[in-house]
Amino acid sequence: MRDPRPRPTAHTPCGIAIPQAVSSSPVDVGFLRRFLSRAAVLGYESLWVQEKILGDYPFLEPVSLLTYAAALTSTLRLGTSVLLTVLRNPVQLAKSLSSLDQLSQGRLTIGVGIGGHVPESIFGLSSEQRALRFTEGLQVMKALWTQPRATVNGRFWQFESVPMEPKPAQKPHPPLWFGAREAVALKRAVLHGDGWMGAGICTSAEFVQQVGLVRRFLDQARRDPETFTISKRVYVAVDRDRARAEHRLREWFGLYYKIPDWASRAAVWGDQAECVDELRKLVRAGAQHLLLNPVFDELEHLELLAQDVLPHV
Repeated sequence: MRDPRPRPTAHTPCGIAIPQAVSSSPVDVGFLRRFLSRAAVLGYESLWVQEKILGDYPFLEPVSLLTYAAALTSTLRLGTSVLLTVLRNPVQLAKSLSSLDQLSQGRLTIGVGIGGHVPESIFGLSSEQRALRFTEGLQVMKALWTQPRATVNGRFWQFESVPMEPKPAQKPHPPLWFGAREAVALKRAVLHGDGWMGAGICTSAEFVQQVGLVRRFLDQARRDPETFTISKRVYVAVDRDRARAEHRLREWFGLYYKIPDWASRAAVWGDQAECVDELRKLVRAGAQHLLLNPVFDELEHLELLAQDVLPHV
């Protein structure tokens, strides 16, 4: 039986993905409670959720799940990685996220993304001018979070002297981290965000190139790099049987992304030493924060990563 006591935390802040896949109906909330309670004492810095609104793979809604996690934890930060904000009304979303930041007593980090892989017509929206709608939606939320009576005069949203209370607990608002891969999106992250999250489907080599671009854009924008966080999602499997780990990763990537081969190119798997080595490479490349995402045997990985991997990263 494993030692239940907390272990030393990693030198690099590390978050863990909350299991969102639903294998039974009703949802096994007891499993979620156990996961959250252990994460709170094992040295993790934060808990994270993804957004997958449509599809035949059963996946819990992120803001609802984080609200549940907020009620069962008191110290871990809570993050979205990422919300597809172009599919949501920014006024309603601002209210939901402000409420969550209050209920969690200022522990929320809001990861956002422009999407593009979900057909917006299902939501009654057009895919035209998606980037403008994305940035303007963020401006709407920032205005509602920071102005006593918000005024916005944009292309898609126009209103004057609109109050929204309560404001977020964090001032001026919760950190905004952007999910991005292409150069134009990375530049957008630097111009409008407080951080950037490297995608889990990107290889280590691609992450290195993207970090270089982010640093160049920070320099061009004359932004202090100390005020901008670089994070990386890592799909990970700790298993001495590499073939078994790869098989299970490919199985999950096939269900979630419909592309099993992405597991082989992007995930980290192997024994403790192999996983530590690969995670250290990401830190050396510039990752200031790691978001670890096991996709099977989540409770077992929660323990393994905290006790055998993270103290060495």
